[in-house]
Amino acid sequence: MSIAAICQRQIVSIDARASLREAAQLMRAHHVGALVVTQALQGREQAVGMLTDRDLALAALAEGRDPQGPVGPIASPLLSAIPQDADLAEAIARMREAGVRRLLVGGPQGQIVGFLSADDVLEALGAQLGGLAAALRAGPAREAVAAVPAAPPRPVYLAYGTPGMQQPVRG
Repeated sequence: MSIAAICQRQIVSIDARASLREAAQLMRAHHVGALVVTQALQGREQAVGMLTDRDLALAALAEGRDPQGPVGPIASPLLSAIPQDADLAEAIARMREAGVRRLLVGGPQGQIVGFLSADDVLEALGAQLGGLAAALRAGPAREAVAAVPAAPPRPVYLAYGTPGMQQPVRG
């Protein structure tokens, strides 16, 4: 499964000079936990950092920073990206290597085309595992249709003298 199929296409960005309060409001308005921090460089907007809700809590609130102060100084300048045609295994490896839970997704001309979070990866893996579970259930179901009816199961009893087995509680 390619990253292009599972990444979020909504990229919410904020200028590095914007305030911490503006960042928090933007996150709330767009229901996101991270913003791409941008700055005009060489005549175009370029990503210069990432600001997460955790950064706001730990670096801004815990340190008592001014809510009107700029986001640039607390944004992480380490950006991790992956090409949109990469697969899940590559994304997981990149997240592990970089120690991040979010990756920018790059297009063919170096533009940001998406955003991939650990939640997106878990959701995709969950869907794949659900498909595998359905395939495993289909085998016995198929066999049951073709099978001769079986005798009803016999009751099986617990041996309470077995080490580690608890005696039943009687009331």
